[in-house]
Amino acid sequence: METEKLYYRDAYLTEFTANVLSCEKTDKAWQVVLDRTAFYPEGGGQPADHGTLGTARVTDVHEKEGVIVHTCAAPVEPGPVTGRVDWARRFDHMQQHSGEHILSGILCADYRCDNVGFHMGADVVTIDYNTDISWQQALAAEAKANDVIWADRATEVTYPGREELERLQYRSKKELTGQVRIVTFPAADCCACCGTHVRRSGEVGLVKVLSVQKFREGVRMEILCGGRALHYLGAVYDQDRAVAQALSVKPEQTAAAVARLQSELQEAKFRAARLEEAHFADLAARYAGAGDVLLVQPPMSADSARRLADAVARSSGGLGAVFAGSDEEKYNYALVAADGRDISARVKAMNAALRGRGGGRNGFAQGSVAAAKAEIEAFFGEMR
Repeated sequence: METEKLYYRDAYLTEFTANVLSCEKTDKAWQVVLDRTAFYPEGGGQPADHGTLGTARVTDVHEKEGVIVHTCAAPVEPGPVTGRVDWARRFDHMQQHSGEHILSGILCADYRCDNVGFHMGADVVTIDYNTDISWQQALAAEAKANDVIWADRATEVTYPGREELERLQYRSKKELTGQVRIVTFPAADCCACCGTHVRRSGEVGLVKVLSVQKFREGVRMEILCGGRALHYLGAVYDQDRAVAQALSVKPEQTAAAVARLQSELQEAKFRAARLEEAHFADLAARYAGAGDVLLVQPPMSADSARRLADAVARSSGGLGAVFAGSDEEKYNYALVAADGRDISARVKAMNAALRGRGGGRNGFAQGSVAAAKAEIEAFFGEMR
């Protein structure tokens, strides 16, 4: 016997009574079947409802051949039981699903595409379309979708007969048989759908497109609707406001302020690089013709260590070994042989002795060691 699906009659029903037909123990939970239920099962990209049956937590719901099975954390006794649906979770799903309908209906009409994938995750909603959609086009559709939402028109749910269905222009991912449930958001979408939706478009609140990325033959779009969108935009504003305060500008001026800082930072990097190059040249000149040279330096980037080792090797005519860090048993190293000779054996011995990692070829090696300055100097003293 198929379960009576109360969520189709009223998506806002959160408390109901039913009879427990069966309760079967599995490895980690109990599978409960009722004669009727308001719990929506996972399907069509929409997650299952959660809530309680009596005192037992409902952690998952799925449908098999018309029968709704409730996964519960505790057993539920046969007979009458009161079910309570987690309304916050249900309404969030209704907002996300309804907002997706409105946006997809507009995109599919404007750009002659199909929605070929939909997933309502815990954080974001992802939708796949089978055509290329630019960021600007997505934002244009977002604006239209929000106009539809704020018009606050009633959602229509119908079960048309076969002849009427054949005349109806509606979206569907697959060929449908039997009774078809059509959900219509006026001025936006007409779609075959089994999910739960808001009564009026205004309850969606808003739709926000987060990203549009190339995916297979089309794009994958990330969106948020309703409360999720509001919380996301609030968090983004809080961060923007904090950045604005740090930069002593208004929140709407942070992008320009950051661009200015990036330009200033780039100029500072160029100046620092020129000064570093001059310092390296001066330091290398002190070791002209000295052969193998070990330099233990303050912390610097891996590229800087390589350039200093190269400058010293060219000046000394031997091996330039630079260890950059602080005496906390953590140094990055760069080794350069002026003549490009094979130094792999030396590097292997060094890594073994100084608890190092790294390597290279053609007279160059780079990596790190977990050793103190004294250990490094002792090792190179023994190798000479």
